[in-house]
Amino acid sequence: MKANHSAERSTPKATALPSREEILAFIATERHATGHGKVAKRDIAKAFNIKGAAKIELKRMLRELEDDGALERRGKAIRPAGVLPDMVVADIVGRDRDGECVARPSDWDAAEHGEAPRILVHQRKDKRSSLPAPGVGDRVLLRVETARSGEDGQAAYTGRVVKALGKPKPRLFGVIRFDSRGRASLMPIDKRNSSADYVVPEAALGEAQDGELVAAEPIGRARGLGPQPVRVMERLGSTRSEKAVSTIAILTHGIPYVFGADVLAEAAAVRPATLTTGREDWRALPLVTIDPPDAKDHDDAVHAQPDPDPANAGGFVVTVAIADVACLIRPESALDREALERGNSVYFPDRVVPMLPERISTDLGSLRPHEDRPALAVRLVLGADGAKRRHSFHRVMMRSAGKLAYAQAQAAIDGKPDETTGPLLDAVLKPLWQAYRLASRGREDRAPLDLDLPERKIVLKPDGTVERVVVPQRLDAHRLIEEFMILANVAAAETLEARRQRLVYRVHDEPSLTKLHALQEFLQSIGIKFARGQVMRPALFNSVLAKAKGSEHEHLINEVVLRSQAQAEYAVENYGHFGLNLARYAHFTSPIRRYADLIVHRALIRALGFGDDGLPDFDGKVLGEMAARISAAERRAMAAERETVDRLVAGFLIDRVGASFEGRISGVTRSGLFLRLTETGADGFVPASTLGDEYFAYQESAHALVGTRSRTSYRLGDLVTARLVEAAPLAGALRFEIVGSGGGAGGRQRARPRGGKAAGAERMAALRRSRRHKS
Repeated sequence: MKANHSAERSTPKATALPSREEILAFIATERHATGHGKVAKRDIAKAFNIKGAAKIELKRMLRELEDDGALERRGKAIRPAGVLPDMVVADIVGRDRDGECVARPSDWDAAEHGEAPRILVHQRKDKRSSLPAPGVGDRVLLRVETARSGEDGQAAYTGRVVKALGKPKPRLFGVIRFDSRGRASLMPIDKRNSSADYVVPEAALGEAQDGELVAAEPIGRARGLGPQPVRVMERLGSTRSEKAVSTIAILTHGIPYVFGADVLAEAAAVRPATLTTGREDWRALPLVTIDPPDAKDHDDAVHAQPDPDPANAGGFVVTVAIADVACLIRPESALDREALERGNSVYFPDRVVPMLPERISTDLGSLRPHEDRPALAVRLVLGADGAKRRHSFHRVMMRSAGKLAYAQAQAAIDGKPDETTGPLLDAVLKPLWQAYRLASRGREDRAPLDLDLPERKIVLKPDGTVERVVVPQRLDAHRLIEEFMILANVAAAETLEARRQRLVYRVHDEPSLTKLHALQEFLQSIGIKFARGQVMRPALFNSVLAKAKGSEHEHLINEVVLRSQAQAEYAVENYGHFGLNLARYAHFTSPIRRYADLIVHRALIRALGFGDDGLPDFDGKVLGEMAARISAAERRAMAAERETVDRLVAGFLIDRVGASFEGRISGVTRSGLFLRLTETGADGFVPASTLGDEYFAYQESAHALVGTRSRTSYRLGDLVTARLVEAAPLAGALRFEIVGSGGGAGGRQRARPRGGKAAGAERMAALRRSRRHKS
């Protein structure tokens, strides 16, 4: 029952304000009492009978509590700082003294938030429940309940299992190594566990060979300080194979990569869609796909033409057609359950782990050129000012007029058409570019966050090793597709809201006050003012980026602004997309590779009466569970992709140990410096113990390590020269020593390097965070 705090006071005054402690107590108890964990400013105002001008003072108090780190905001929802959301994907890591399961959030970022909180998992007492009892090693979806104080003084939670997400699996992956006496040991592939010592008894080795990747489990206990014995559970292939590096990432992150027989059987039974009643025939419309040259799944096609309506002179009609996967996969089928489990496709340099079997992803669901394919399309009418006037959705049968690569389409526009683009140039490509120029005006008016952080791409040799690292050119063809997809995603969210249809939003919260303070302090240290206003907008950050354009600090400031941002996610509550500066946004354009988009497609089919294969009558609770799962799957994929690149680049550089490289300091911690090399974009670590013969103090506000005697400093963004001391491809780790300063951000004096190797696991702590911010 909801607590009525206003009733607890005698004759409350409309202008009376609660104390800070009363506000915090109310939020904590109300989160528990309501059961959904959400408290908004209006709930506080109602509970304490705050009216009129006093609401302004309440807003000020809440901002102060955020400034002090006592509260954090997610959209309109307010909660105590550091509190877990009400739905979380977690791993069962052990049991307490009473035998109850203890879990920790599976996607917790310890580098940013510290140690992950404990969640005591309540077992269901209802014998009729179909949920199996969880065990250590299981991944589960939990509904988080009240936070309480743990035995060690840390925050602890209770939670109930909503859904079991996986069975216990071997938790230890490594490579078998034999010494000169023929004794086997296991070298862990997880860099966080790289200093551990494991031995494999002969009886527990099976047929595993030297250099083979295996899954293992501990057996018994280590004797004293000796190595931990382990047993080989599964042989996973040679580390010398061309797909070994991505295999390591797949296994360590628990990414499903083998389709079950029931899923493949369902996929094989899927029949091509036909032009049935209610599906419009758009096969004469010359839609084209524009994708990377190596793409196999094509889920979006575009077309544009001048608007024939005299009332919209100078305007354009843009059509975005998206593969209709919903007509091929029925809700709650084996195919559908597998797609939800995977959440999204995962892209590695050497392979793709698809969300859907190839029968769907690259054949029946892919918009192949000159073949009939079902699609869900949106017509967007743009005015001469670039603003969207209106839109409409249609369920259609289409036939792509051409499969184009980004560079190929751009070359045609730039005056170099080929045999494919030549016939399409005047009728298809030129109108697309004209419409894009209009849409760009609308984008400029919207002023989304304008970060400039080039992505690096790894080019592999046939044997799976790195040939080179390149920075692909950013073309107008890329921007055109990106902008039209954003417009289509906005239209999907608007239509579903207008029809009062539940959906899963793509949301991105504004930066936290803690991160804004850190950004403000850093910018002040390099002479850039950052005046935070009452209303947070991307334009505030864009003004900072514009000031840095062309300066020695440009790349650094782009990195720091990126780090100040929140992480985008999926949610049933809409709190907007801060980075894109949009009030409502839903992923609609990639149902082949993202389950969130399939949900939105089904929601549109249901809301618009397009067929009987729309979204089932799910309530907000079920969709909330789905949103939590696919958000966790996305973070899992990003981590696996990032670590694969780390391992490949470490293998690429192993023959250059002892060589010197130019790079910038990309991170500063008490234990040392993170570097990003200019040549390859590789990330590595410089232990603080190797910086010189003095103690280097960490200055958090300046993002620097400063020598206490010489005052030599190493600051975020400094250009330095570093010698590669150690490369560990299996761990994806590189260790460096500073040998010179490149002048960089301020031309700082270099510290005298110290010879020798640093002791302990810190030497290989070359962890880096994702540089990509996905919208």
